[in-house]
Amino acid sequence: CAWSIERPPGDTAGCTFCHTSSEERCSTCHQRHQFNPVVARKSEQCKACHWGKDHRDWEAYDISIHGVVWQTNKWDPTQFDLTKKPSDADYVGPTCQYCHLRGGHHNVQRLSTVYTSMGMSNADRGAPLWKEKRDTWVSVCDDCHSPRFARENLQAMDEACKDAGLKYTETFKVAENLQLDGMGEPMPKDLHPDWSGQHIWS
Repeated sequence: CAWSIERPPGDTAGCTFCHTSSEERCSTCHQRHQFNPVVARKSEQCKACHWGKDHRDWEAYDISIHGVVWQTNKWDPTQFDLTKKPSDADYVGPTCQYCHLRGGHHNVQRLSTVYTSMGMSNADRGAPLWKEKRDTWVSVCDDCHSPRFARENLQAMDEACKDAGLKYTETFKVAENLQLDGMGEPMPKDLHPDWSGQHIWS
C-alpha cells in the first residue's frame, strides 16, 4: 500500500520482508541457499511470512489439531515422508503444503476459502460466485474427513466471519459517530492509519 511505502523503514521492515517477494519467485518457499523440495514441504516454510498480529495463519495452524499432529510427528518419516510429492504422500495429518499446494500446483490461493479481509468481512460467503472455490476446499478435507464434516466446519467458519464482521461494523460506526459529534481525536499523522488507509481518528 502506498501509505506503507511512504513510512519510515523501521515501521515497514516486517511488511517488506514478505511483500517484496514475488509469488512467482521460487526462493520464497524453496530457500535460495537450500533449494530442496523436502525443505519446501515443511509447514515452517510458510511461517516465514504467514504469522504475526495482522495475519495469524501460522499461530492458528500451530495450535490446531492439524498443527499439533505435525509438531509431534514431523521427525518421523513413517508419518511424514517429505521426500514424496504432497499428491503422492500418505501423511498422518495435513501440512500447509498438503492442502494449499494439492496436486503439485503452485497457486496457494486456489485452495483457500473466501477472502474476508480488506472490506469483505460482510460478503455473502455462500454466494454462487464462491461455489467452485468452496466445493474445491471441501474436496481437500474429503481426503481425511467426510463431506458432511467438511461442510459443517465451513458453515461454522462462515458464521464466525459473519459475526466478526457485524461486530467490526458496529464498532466502526460507534467510533465514527463519536468523531462526528466532536468527541473523537484526529489521527496523528505519524501513527498507523485505519483499515482504509485514511487518517481519521486515533
